[in-house]
Amino acid sequence: MPAPNPAALDFLLTRRSRPAKTLSAPVPDAGELETILTAAARSPDHGKLEPFRFIVVESGAFPRLAQLAEERGHALGKSAEDIAKGRNSYDQGHLAVAVVEVQKPSEKIPAIEQSFSAGAVCLALLNAALAPGWGANWLSGWASHDRVFCEEGFGLTENERIAGLIFLGTESSAPPERPRPDLKTITSWVSE
Repeated sequence: MPAPNPAALDFLLTRRSRPAKTLSAPVPDAGELETILTAAARSPDHGKLEPFRFIVVESGAFPRLAQLAEERGHALGKSAEDIAKGRNSYDQGHLAVAVVEVQKPSEKIPAIEQSFSAGAVCLALLNAALAPGWGANWLSGWASHDRVFCEEGFGLTENERIAGLIFLGTESSAPPERPRPDLKTITSWVSE
């Protein structure tokens, strides 16, 4: 018989991301963040390639990233609304972790499995931040998919891309519950 962990299951059944715009200071300190990152790094990693790394974005970096997002938005011909949206998350941020997907050459592990591993790290990081009571949100947005923004803003190399930005902080207001998927419409069973 498996050893149950009802507290962990209850957490997973009730977990809820916190909108990034509702996150404020204080933020996890270096020791708390190290625990969160350690938990995230325990994600599935077929072949033990470690196709991910972390960039911790502290408060002093947000103005530079917000300005770069605005500049890139203009260069890309984005609408004023898209530019404002691309800039806002950086204007409002206090602490974030960029989970960087690092594609590594492998004859056994296809690129898509490396992408899935980086995505799993994003979710694990999000949950590891929520579990001790921090507010957290997984965001991306057009800027995080713009090659120039990623290279200039985060120093990414050709084989790297942003899998997600996990914004962390103190929840300033509780979000309402949102509708969840209907399992009957998304689940099929194969018995033969």
